[in-house]
Amino acid sequence: MYVKTLAEILDTPAHARGDAFESRRLLLADAGLGYSFHDTVVRQGTSQHMQYKNHIEVNYCIEGEGEVEEVETGRVWPVGPGTMYVLDRHDAHILRATKSDLRFICIFTPALTGRETRDEDGSYSLPD
Repeated sequence: MYVKTLAEILDTPAHARGDAFESRRLLLADAGLGYSFHDTVVRQGTSQHMQYKNHIEVNYCIEGEGEVEEVETGRVWPVGPGTMYVLDRHDAHILRATKSDLRFICIFTPALTGRETRDEDGSYSLPD
């Protein structure tokens, strides 16, 4: 069994931060499960253009209000508690936290190692 609390990873290397986000990475590749599990906060008023070319990501919103735009089509969906979106085709997308911070539970496959950095288009490299 694998048990971990959010408090255990705050202010550790598994707690990634940027100007627009905080990713609290509760489960990473070293767990050997093939996916990673994150509790992510996106800051109000921010907009992030991303495209995960090497990963599939599932996002389930548990707090806040915003929107996600599919770059290819320009289609925009509102995001709020209970909304899930999946980037199943390595979709280029823009995530906006419009009215408040957004908080997501996220799953990446393959699993993130926690050492990734985003490249110019928002992608993470494949795990080592």
